[in-house]
Amino acid sequence: MSDAWSIDDSDPLDGDPRLEPFFGTAYPSVKGFRDLLVREGVLRGLVGPREVPRLWERHILNSAAVVPFLPESGRIIDLGSGAGLPGVVIAAMRPGAEVVLLEPMERRTDWLSEVTGELGLSNVVVLRGRAQDVQGTLVGDAVTARAVASLDKLYRWAFPLLRKGGALVALKGGKAEEEVEAARHVGRKLGGGQAEVITASTLEGVEETRVVRVVREAVTSVR
Repeated sequence: MSDAWSIDDSDPLDGDPRLEPFFGTAYPSVKGFRDLLVREGVLRGLVGPREVPRLWERHILNSAAVVPFLPESGRIIDLGSGAGLPGVVIAAMRPGAEVVLLEPMERRTDWLSEVTGELGLSNVVVLRGRAQDVQGTLVGDAVTARAVASLDKLYRWAFPLLRKGGALVALKGGKAEEEVEAARHVGRKLGGGQAEVITASTLEGVEETRVVRVVREAVTSVR
């Protein structure tokens, strides 16, 4: 299996000349991360075999879509980083920010440490644990999450990690508005402002990404 995925030429975006200008100075790190996922992602249970030919569109560019809504400095916390999506991509594209990759599984934190070390992403902190484990000790200017949980759960996990004025910026799918409405009461109870659903685009022809952004307007206790 390792030989089958060691060289992947089936991704339609691999080698696309638009990628380097899109990512700018972050491109070498982002490309290096993608190549590591191609070589080891399936073997280490980080991505499914069917995802390898669409890593650029479904995973790397999807992760990059959230970056314009994140601060250029301060601390960004990525909940449930998993394979490093979107956290590693964010770290490459936001070199002036400290990016905390928070992940409860040891094999995944091992992977994240290896990847960020190999890519030379010195602005990354890999932390093993759940959001609940670091409440009261870790506070950021933004919290991100991708395919982690529904918004009502994310509010309970993310808001305690945000300073007042900080924002939860979550990657969501086509039912983003439904999730926002279902979690509206919880968000308000926990001090969240009006949730904003943003359609974010990357390259022409690549499916747009749904981003939910909510500012923590007041610091309240989490029940």
